[in-house]
Amino acid sequence: MKNDTTHRQVASALNEGWMEGGSFLGSILAGALLGYLADWWLSTDPWLVVTGIVVGSYAGFLKMWQYLKKMDGRS
Repeated sequence: MKNDTTHRQVASALNEGWMEGGSFLGSILAGALLGYLADWWLSTDPWLVVTGIVVGSYAGFLKMWQYLKKMDGRS
């Protein structure tokens, strides 16, 4: 029975890790896509794509930081 509980805890931790990693990657991809569309609309290649990637990365890091603080129990 103890082994089954351990497997469930590991599976839960892996699931949370994949969810947070996907959220981080999604933030970067969303920033890149919005930057690409804005570049296409405004003809400013490649500046808004680069800006979108930077802003998306920053947003992903902030979300990851908040998640890690929550998991650490400090927030």
